[in-house]
Amino acid sequence: MQNKNLRSLTEGAVMVALSLALSYLKIPIGLAFGGFGGSIDLVMLPLLVYALHRGLGWGLGAGLVFGTLKYFFANGAALNWESMLLDYSVAYMFVGFAGLLRGKRIEGRAWAMPVGALVGCAARFVIHYLSGITIYAEYFEESFLGASGLTPATYSLLYNGTYMLPNTVLAVILCALLEKPLRLLFQRID
Repeated sequence: MQNKNLRSLTEGAVMVALSLALSYLKIPIGLAFGGFGGSIDLVMLPLLVYALHRGLGWGLGAGLVFGTLKYFFANGAALNWESMLLDYSVAYMFVGFAGLLRGKRIEGRAWAMPVGALVGCAARFVIHYLSGITIYAEYFEESFLGASGLTPATYSLLYNGTYMLPNTVLAVILCALLEKPLRLLFQRID
C-alpha cells in the first residue's frame, strides 16, 4: 500500500513539474481582447492524464499544488488574495474532476479520457466564470468582441470562453489521441 502511495505521489510531482514547465510555452490571448489575461497552452494535459490515471483525490491535489505554484513561479497576476485562490489554486484544482472518469468506459468504448478532459476543463471554466462575476465584476466593460450592453455574467462568459474554449478543444483532442497509448502505459505501470 505504501509503495503505491509513493508511486502516486511521485507521478503527481512529475506531472505538476511538467505542467509548470509547459506554463512557460503559451499563446497569450486575454490581453489582446482588452482583458486581464488568459492564454492557450498545454498545462492542463499532464494534470488531466494524472487525474484520469490516479483518480479524483490525487487529481484535485495535483491541480491545487500546480495552480499555487503557477501563480508564484509563472508570472501569475491577481487583484487580491481571493482572485489568486480562485483563478489559480481552485481553478486548477477543479481540473482534477477529470478523475471522476478514472478507468471508465462509455458505451463499451474507451472514451473516458476525452470525456474526462471535458469534465476537468468545464470545472475549471466554472471557477473562472465565478471569479469573473464576483471579483472582476467591477472591472467589466459593457462591450466585448463587438457585443454591447453586457452584464458581468455575459462578459465573464465571453471573456473566459476566449481562452478556455480553445484550451478545452485542444485538451479533448489530445486526450482522445493519447487514450490508447496511455491506457497501455497505465496497465504496465500498475
